[in-house]
Amino acid sequence: MDENRNVSVPRVMNAGQVAEYLGISKQGAYNLMNSATFPTLRVGKRLLVSTDKLLEWIEEHSDNNQVAV
Repeated sequence: MDENRNVSVPRVMNAGQVAEYLGISKQGAYNLMNSATFPTLRVGKRLLVSTDKLLEWIEEHSDNNQVAV
Protein backbone atom coordinates (compact mmCIF):
# COMPACT_ATOMS: atom_id res chain seq x y z
CA MET A 1 0.00 0.00 0.00
CA ASP A 2 1.31 3.44 -0.92
CA GLU A 3 1.93 5.52 2.20
CA ASN A 4 2.54 8.72 0.22
CA ARG A 5 -0.43 11.01 0.57
CA ASN A 6 -1.11 14.52 -0.59
CA VAL A 7 -1.52 16.03 2.86
CA SER A 8 -1.74 19.76 3.25
CA VAL A 9 0.39 21.01 6.13
CA PRO A 10 0.69 24.59 7.32
CA ARG A 11 3.92 26.50 6.77
CA VAL A 12 4.29 26.89 10.55
CA MET A 13 3.12 24.41 13.20
CA ASN A 14 2.34 24.74 16.89
CA ALA A 15 2.90 21.98 19.47
CA GLY A 16 -0.50 20.38 18.86
CA GLN A 17 0.10 20.20 15.13
CA VAL A 18 3.63 18.85 15.62
CA ALA A 19 2.24 16.18 17.96
CA GLU A 20 -0.37 15.14 15.42
CA TYR A 21 2.11 15.16 12.53
CA LEU A 22 4.69 13.07 14.42
CA GLY A 23 2.17 10.83 16.15
CA ILE A 24 3.31 11.77 19.65
CA SER A 25 1.59 13.32 22.64
CA LYS A 26 1.20 17.08 22.94
CA GLN A 27 3.44 17.00 26.02
CA GLY A 28 6.03 15.10 23.99
CA ALA A 29 5.86 17.81 21.33
CA TYR A 30 6.37 20.51 23.98
CA ASN A 31 9.35 18.60 25.37
CA LEU A 32 10.79 18.26 21.88
CA MET A 33 10.20 21.93 21.07
CA ASN A 34 12.00 22.91 24.29
CA SER A 35 15.05 20.78 23.45
CA ALA A 36 18.24 22.50 22.32
CA THR A 37 18.49 20.57 19.05
CA PHE A 38 15.00 21.37 17.77
CA PRO A 39 14.48 24.42 15.48
CA THR A 40 11.85 26.14 17.60
CA LEU A 41 10.67 29.64 16.79
CA ARG A 42 9.50 31.48 19.89
CA VAL A 43 6.92 34.21 19.38
CA GLY A 44 6.07 35.60 22.78
CA LYS A 45 5.12 32.53 24.79
CA ARG A 46 4.17 30.53 21.69
CA LEU A 47 6.39 27.71 20.48
CA LEU A 48 6.30 27.24 16.71
CA VAL A 49 8.36 25.47 14.06
CA SER A 50 8.40 26.06 10.33
CA THR A 51 7.38 22.97 8.41
CA ASP A 52 10.54 23.21 6.28
CA LYS A 53 12.75 23.23 9.40
CA LEU A 54 10.76 20.36 10.93
CA LEU A 55 11.25 18.25 7.80
CA GLU A 56 14.98 19.07 7.77
CA TRP A 57 15.21 18.12 11.46
CA ILE A 58 13.42 14.82 10.79
CA GLU A 59 15.83 14.07 7.93
CA GLU A 60 18.87 14.85 10.10
CA HIS A 61 17.59 12.65 12.93
CA SER A 62 16.14 9.76 10.94
CA ASP A 63 19.20 7.50 11.04
CA ASN A 64 17.86 5.47 13.98
CA ASN A 65 19.19 7.94 16.56
CA GLN A 66 16.85 8.56 19.45
CA VAL A 67 16.32 12.09 20.68
CA ALA A 68 15.85 12.58 24.40
CA VAL A 69 12.68 14.56 25.03
